[in-house]
Amino acid sequence: MNANFHISLPCKNIVETINFYSNNLGLNIGRNKNNWVDINLFGNQITFVLAEKFHFDFPFYLLEKEQLPSFHFGIILNDQQWNSIYEKINQWSDTVIKKTFFENKNGEQSSFFIKDPNGYHIEFKTFTKGNEIFI
Repeated sequence: MNANFHISLPCKNIVETINFYSNNLGLNIGRNKNNWVDINLFGNQITFVLAEKFHFDFPFYLLEKEQLPSFHFGIILNDQQWNSIYEKINQWSDTVIKKTFFENKNGEQSSFFIKDPNGYHIEFKTFTKGNEIFI
C-alpha cells in the first residue's frame, strides 16, 4: 500500500507561506483560496489555514548534545534528493545547520532544519541505510 500523509496547520500569512514553499523550497502549490493553501511536500499534502492568532511554544530537546525543536515536521528523502534540496536552501539561507546523528549506529541519519515564515521548524533527513528508518 502506498500511503501519503496530510497535515493541516495554522499560518500567519497565506502569501508569505506560498512564497516560502514555492520560491524558496521549490515545492508545488496545489488548490488554494484567500484563507488556505495546499502544498505538495514530495507527494504529501500540507494545508496551511489562515488563523488570526495562534501560538506554539517551541521547547527544545537534546539529541547527542544538539538542541533540536520538539515541535517540528519534516520529510525523509534519499541521499540525492536530500543533497539537492540542502544545496538549494543553502544558497538563500545562512542559518541551515547540517548534522549527522547516530553515527556508525543503527539509524544513522543526516538532518537539517529550517524555519518557515509561520515559525514552523521543518526537518529534512536522509538515512545512511534506508531500511533503518524505524530501527
